[in-house]
Amino acid sequence: MRETKVNIEKTEILSENWYTLKKVTFNIKKENGETETQSREAYDRGNGAVILLYNTTSKNVILTRQFRLPTYINGNSTGMLIEACAGLLDNDNPEDCIKRETVEETGYKISKVEKIFEAYMSPGSVTEILHFFIAEYSDDMKINDGGGLEEEGENIEVLELEFNKTLSMIDNGEIKDAKTIMLLQHLRLKNIL
Repeated sequence: MRETKVNIEKTEILSENWYTLKKVTFNIKKENGETETQSREAYDRGNGAVILLYNTTSKNVILTRQFRLPTYINGNSTGMLIEACAGLLDNDNPEDCIKRETVEETGYKISKVEKIFEAYMSPGSVTEILHFFIAEYSDDMKINDGGGLEEEGENIEVLELEFNKTLSMIDNGEIKDAKTIMLLQHLRLKNIL
């Protein structure tokens, strides 16, 4: 693997309104030995975790639907997006975070999760690394209606969908969220459902 030599010259805070948007000026040594100065913006919103709940008996998965402003701005006429349950770590470890988010968003209390991988979702502009999990659920794990936290402005619809239908929803464009597609494809590739 090629070693990258980077020297950060200056970091400016452009916004700390919701999360932190920085402009970073740095020198990077190219393969030919020359040093080039570049400037990039990076959005730091913290790291996160995402989970796909699945049921081997019913062959169903639990997803959520909620309004996502960036998708609305970018042509999603309703702004609604179907996603796997996810959230920011907020100083928790990834496993504790995703267990908390699962109860808040879906209403299911799970005790055993399986971490499958980590991935940068938009490495050209966002610092976040996402921890991916899967977990089996059953009806007796449902302890509330989910829906998210009102104080966080969440209004989340919980969806229980047949796994094969979700694959069709990817094909027809109903599911466009990358993390959700990755998790559904993981279940498919591993023949879990």
